[in-house]
Amino acid sequence: MKRLLFLGLLVVAACTGPKYEPSWESLSQYGQAPDWFRDAKLGLWAHWGPQCQPEFGDWYARLMYEDGTPQSRFHREKYGDPAEFGFKDIIHIWTADNWNPEAIVAKFKRAGAKYFVAMANHHDNFDLWDSSHQTWNSVNIGPHKNIIDGWEKAARRGGLPFGVSVHASHAWLFYDSSQAYDGKLTKADGAGTWWEGLDPQELYVQEHPKSQQWGWEWQDTVSVPSEVYRRNFLERTTELIDKYSPDFVYFDDTVLPFWPISDEGLRLTAYLYNKNPRAVVTGKFLKEEHKSALVYDVERGVVDDIQEKPWQTCTCIGQWHYDRGLYERDGYVPAPAVIRMLIDIVSKNGNLLLSIPVRADGTIDDKEEAILDDMAAWMDVNGEAIYGTRPWKVFGDGAGIRFTSKGSTLYAHILEWPSCGTLMIKSLAGEEISSVHMLGQDSPLEFTCTAEGLQVMLPGIEKDYFPKVLSLEIATR
Repeated sequence: MKRLLFLGLLVVAACTGPKYEPSWESLSQYGQAPDWFRDAKLGLWAHWGPQCQPEFGDWYARLMYEDGTPQSRFHREKYGDPAEFGFKDIIHIWTADNWNPEAIVAKFKRAGAKYFVAMANHHDNFDLWDSSHQTWNSVNIGPHKNIIDGWEKAARRGGLPFGVSVHASHAWLFYDSSQAYDGKLTKADGAGTWWEGLDPQELYVQEHPKSQQWGWEWQDTVSVPSEVYRRNFLERTTELIDKYSPDFVYFDDTVLPFWPISDEGLRLTAYLYNKNPRAVVTGKFLKEEHKSALVYDVERGVVDDIQEKPWQTCTCIGQWHYDRGLYERDGYVPAPAVIRMLIDIVSKNGNLLLSIPVRADGTIDDKEEAILDDMAAWMDVNGEAIYGTRPWKVFGDGAGIRFTSKGSTLYAHILEWPSCGTLMIKSLAGEEISSVHMLGQDSPLEFTCTAEGLQVMLPGIEKDYFPKVLSLEIATR
C-alpha cells in the first residue's frame, strides 16, 4: 500500500511539475503571445529612475564620465568633478518628491494603454524596489520609496496587466568610463561620507579591466561578466518576479540576458512561464528559432510586413530618460505621429510599447499631458479599429492606407488625407463591400466597387492631421 501511495505521489508530482525547462526546445512550447497581449495593442511605459534626476537625457550615468560629451560638460558645471560627485551622488539627491503613481497610471489608461510597464532597473544597476540582493536600491537610497511596488499596485487597481523592464545585465560595461573617476571606490573609502557603510562596487561593478568597446552582444571584444555578477543578476530578477508577479518582462538585451555565454536569461524565462503561463517576455534581435519562445521587440523601429507571430515596437516620444531641453525645444513626437505609428504597427500584427518620460520629481509635464489627451480623444472615436483586431490579407495600400480587421469588419485607416474628395483603395478590387462608414460619423458614405478598387466619397471635414478610419463590411464568401 505504501509503495502504491509513493508511486501515486510521483505521478502527481510529474503532472504538476514545471512545464518549461531553461532550453530553447522547451521554451518553444510557448508558441506565441497570449490573447490578452494580442488584443491590447498599446502599452505605456514609465522609463524612470535616477538618471532622470539631471533631466539631461539618455545614458547620463555613463556619458557624464566621458570627457567631451554634453553630459560631462553639464555635470561639471552643475555638480563638479565626477571624481568627487559621481553617479552614486546623483542617486543620493534623487528624491522623487511629487511622484503619484495612481495619477500617472490613470492618465496612461485614459490615453488608451491596455498594459503598463515600469522600469525595474537600468544599465545604472540601481534597483527600484526593496531588493534583497542589491543594497543600492530606491528603498535604501535616494527616494526611500519602493517604486516598483507603487507602480504595481496602481496598475492592478487600474485593471491593467503589469510589466517590468530589466536592463541591468549591461552595468558591467555601462560604468567602465567611471574607472578614471569614482568607479573604483570601495566600501573602505566611505569613512566620513554620506555613503559610509555602502560599497560603491555593488553599484559600479568595476573591479575588472575596462572593456575594449561597448557591445550589446557578449563577444570576444568586450569584458565578459563574472559568474558572481551573473548570479547576482539572476537572484535579483528572480526576486522581482516573485514579489511582483509581472505579466510582462522586457529584457533590454540581444535575445536574453547574457545569451549566448550563459543561461541566466533562459532560466528566468522558464521560471516566469512556470509561474504564469500567460506572461510575455520580450527580446531583441531574435532569430526565427527564438520567436516561438519570446516576443520579438524592435527598438525605435518597425517591421516591413505582417509578422506570423505577435511582436512589439518599443519607442519613446522623446529621450528614454527625461530631457528638459527637449521639452523646451518642443521636441516631442506629436500625437498624430504616435497614432500613425501605432496603426502601422497594429496592421502588421504588432503592439506599441510607448514611453512617456517622467521628470525627476515623479511628474509628467504639460506637453506630455497634452499628447496623452490627444491620444485619448482619438481612441474614444477609433479604438474599435485598434483593440482586439487582427491583420487583414495585406497590411496596407500604398503609403496612405493601413488595414486592421475584426470578424467581417475591415478597418481602413487613412494616414494621408487625399487632396480631392474621393479615396481609391486598390487593394479592395474584387471585394464585395456592403457598407462604408467613417468612425465618429453617423451617416454612411457613398462608395463604388470598380475593377480598379473601392472608390469612397469622403465627407468634407476640417483637416486636423489625425488619421481617420473607415469601417467597411465585407461579404463573406
